[in-house]
Amino acid sequence: MKAELNEMITRIGPGTPCGALMRHYWQPVALLDEFDPRFAPQMAERPIKAVRVLGQDLVLFRDGEGRWGLLDRDCPHRGADLAYGRHEADGIRCPFHGWKFSADGRCLDTPAEGIGSTLCQRVRQRSYPVIEKAGVLFAWLGDEGSIPTALPDLDCFVAPSTHSFAFKGLWACNWLQAFEVGIDPAHASYLHRFLQDESLDGAYGRQFRGASLGELDGQRVPMTKVLRECASPEIRHETMAEGWIRLTTLRLINEALTHVRITNALFPYTFVIPLSETITITQMHVPVDDTHCYWYAFFTSFAEPLDKDEMRRQRLETVTLPHYIPKKGRHNDWGFDPAEQRTRTYLGMGESDINVHDQWAVESMGPIQDRTREHLGTSDKVIMAFRRVLQQAIEAVAKGGRPPLALDAAGAAGLAGPDTIDCIAPAQGWEVHWRQAASAKRQAAPWLAGRETAVPSPGEVELGGAGR
Repeated sequence: MKAELNEMITRIGPGTPCGALMRHYWQPVALLDEFDPRFAPQMAERPIKAVRVLGQDLVLFRDGEGRWGLLDRDCPHRGADLAYGRHEADGIRCPFHGWKFSADGRCLDTPAEGIGSTLCQRVRQRSYPVIEKAGVLFAWLGDEGSIPTALPDLDCFVAPSTHSFAFKGLWACNWLQAFEVGIDPAHASYLHRFLQDESLDGAYGRQFRGASLGELDGQRVPMTKVLRECASPEIRHETMAEGWIRLTTLRLINEALTHVRITNALFPYTFVIPLSETITITQMHVPVDDTHCYWYAFFTSFAEPLDKDEMRRQRLETVTLPHYIPKKGRHNDWGFDPAEQRTRTYLGMGESDINVHDQWAVESMGPIQDRTREHLGTSDKVIMAFRRVLQQAIEAVAKGGRPPLALDAAGAAGLAGPDTIDCIAPAQGWEVHWRQAASAKRQAAPWLAGRETAVPSPGEVELGGAGR
């Protein structure tokens, strides 16, 4: 890849071509948990938080009426930092000269100007729409006055709060290399290889520690066993709609059986993968700036309600609040243990949390991967396909066009699911088998009663509002 192309597809700040593209989509900016006094006691008195996304510094707050406000962080008077503002019932007040702003950016008071001043009527701070979905606050950072696109009806957004849970973590690298690890099926047999299989009884909430759906010789099979013993997968991909790629990864077990793993890549930075037989992960790699990103993971159960306290407990052990910074990183060699690498894991960076495996892979590339030095192989076909879509989308937006999956309400309603599965299937007829398994999973979901359960094929998906 040429250096100038690598720059174009990675830089996301204001005024950059990729930044202009990204501003056609809603951006996750915070977990609701970050405003919950149970996890952030300071929020009981002062629900204000500095956030940074797409290279912009913003302040997020909730006023006394429960309205969310997201404003540019620099006070329009003299540029002081509104993240240190005073929380008041109807807005946020700058401590420098007392200027106060409402959740929608109106200037409510300029007390230092004296009685009768009308200055505040002529001042407005840029504000950004905020919506709440599945335990996450999303912001619209498009041009002022632009009409926001619609979030698609993904399972994670449709499921009730009892069956969904969201978490996040900060990685010190560019968003694209973080996203590309999620759409790379081949790495799981190496980066996440466990040299020993654990009891399936302790697998709840832990990725690659559960069982693949189905049986081998009458026994449930740990995912770790399949990934370790079938390490040369066949990878296929299909374009379901513009900006939506379905990945099929086949690992031949024996002459009669194959392992089938169905995942999805959704433009611009979302992938959807199975966690277990009944739980799906929808993960977004949201650019903070050019050299940092947050991953937001949405867990969706198609069976019983999630044990959110347990899932939160597992993940809080790995990060430092309030910024969800991983406890392991470059500063401590990501917890690397040579003895573990010899005896327990292929990587040597822990058995309980595989996020650190991915974190090492993408942070070790450097803040922005130098793609002029890489040599891609056939296992990277999905990554190559996505980069083509990304480049074309950047060029389309630069010409005034509409990018993939920048949907209107009708188009958003058409993007349901998408389906995932990790199963053992007949080597002959696996295509029918995984579709039946995915449909059965959906039919069993109490919150999907009455909805369509058929798994779409390529070409069957039509998304209004997705055209350029």
